[in-house]
Amino acid sequence: MSQEKTTVSGEQEASYNKLKELRSQMKLGGGAKRIESQHSKGKQTARERINYLLDEGSFQELFGMMQNRHVEYGLDKARDFGDGMVTGFGTINGRRVCVYAQDFTVMGGSFGEVAGKKVAQIMELAMDAGVPVIGLNDGAGARIQEGVYSLYGYGEVFYRNVQASGVIPQISVILGPCAGGAVYSPAVTDFIVMTEGTSNMFITGPQVIKAVTHEEVDTETLGGANTHSSISGVAHFVGQTEQETLDIVKTILTYIPDNNTTYAAPVDTGDTANRVEKSLDSVVPADPNETYNILDVINAVVDKGSFFEAHARYALNAVVGFARMDGESVGIVANQPAYMAGVLDINASDKIARFVRFCDAFNIPIVTFMDCPGFMPGTMTEHNGIIRHGAKILYAYAEASVPKITVVTRKGYGGAYIVMGSKFLRADMLFAWPNAEIAVMGAGGAVNILHNKEIKAAEDPTQAREELLAEYIKNFSNPYRAAASGFVDEIILPGETRQRIISSLKLTKNKSVSIPQRKHGNIPL
Repeated sequence: MSQEKTTVSGEQEASYNKLKELRSQMKLGGGAKRIESQHSKGKQTARERINYLLDEGSFQELFGMMQNRHVEYGLDKARDFGDGMVTGFGTINGRRVCVYAQDFTVMGGSFGEVAGKKVAQIMELAMDAGVPVIGLNDGAGARIQEGVYSLYGYGEVFYRNVQASGVIPQISVILGPCAGGAVYSPAVTDFIVMTEGTSNMFITGPQVIKAVTHEEVDTETLGGANTHSSISGVAHFVGQTEQETLDIVKTILTYIPDNNTTYAAPVDTGDTANRVEKSLDSVVPADPNETYNILDVINAVVDKGSFFEAHARYALNAVVGFARMDGESVGIVANQPAYMAGVLDINASDKIARFVRFCDAFNIPIVTFMDCPGFMPGTMTEHNGIIRHGAKILYAYAEASVPKITVVTRKGYGGAYIVMGSKFLRADMLFAWPNAEIAVMGAGGAVNILHNKEIKAAEDPTQAREELLAEYIKNFSNPYRAAASGFVDEIILPGETRQRIISSLKLTKNKSVSIPQRKHGNIPL
């Protein structure tokens, strides 16, 4: 069989060489000097970050030749290829993802019309392909020189953020400044990861704040990683370096599916489903007022080494995060008795509700460890809307149709018992440990209300109260009354917890729930 000889003409070769040259220019972004400036700040360029995040050689760039079309304020002389935004797709540990990254070397990563179009198109591609989208943010905010066109760019992205919510996972990575309107796209996404010391987020910067409110504040205090991970709750994860920050993204992806129609891939953790954890038999103190760390319970129950905590610095009275049980991904929600006795306040309510809704959106079963004395009392709490915020947990659990397994390790009082994944909100299984207390309130408060007159009239009020307290504890401060009524599926030994949860998850894996037809509910935001 003869082969035809192919030759490239001089014109073709010139054309190919031109494309190669343009690609080289495109990869330089704002030029060598600005790349050097980026490196001098301890920061990588947009393409360096993408190359680290994605599997080697997998990145396929799209829209790389786009340029701005504006002429005002010298923009006609600043037409770098890509216009400060790198977009494309590739793989992370073999999984397909779409990605976009602001290029700080081009006009400080300012966001204009072209950036908006590029991000909007890559998000549409991600939704059509059913893959996660990851945004790497490092920019000076809206490009003022473009006026309303830069606002158009943001608006196009915001709209797609909302359309993609609950359809594909969206992860925002903050690797530098993220200010003004730029903060709202990350705020709508599922997870925000910040870098200690080099990233920040704020609506208005220190100079504007000083001019308007006369407050003096530095950038880090105003909107740094520590502020947003521990005070505001805006950031879910924090990396100490850019590489660690990007590694966190890779870890998140191992626990979540590609989209809302699929499931997270199982992982062989080497742990056995039938493992009995005897340490749990003594982890909860006999004294109901003595503290313990719920992380000791979580780490003993889930596959060894698999718990990956989210919002670890924020609302410490609650714990949320991902884990694996018999290799399958689960969402963990727990009260933390080691901090504020595990009481539910405004921040903890928001933290729990948001995580539960994410898990439900992406088919991740929810395992809840309950030890909660109730909602935080006080005028400040009431005036700041604990009713509205606490109702978010109720709404999230009631709305969730994924498998829901709850374990009452100690206290389950009043409204907190109801909202933290109770049978009343359709938990599939609710187990209680033998020393669990399931009641309207703690024994002391209940006795004071029920027997106030009787105690006052007694010859020895102290002794009378102690006797009534012992009687109440015997009758109500245990799980047997709830089990007798069917509100607890089974009372189990602590060491059996892992086995019972895994068995329940296997049973409910293909759970199907009929949901009323509606446009959407109205969560108390």
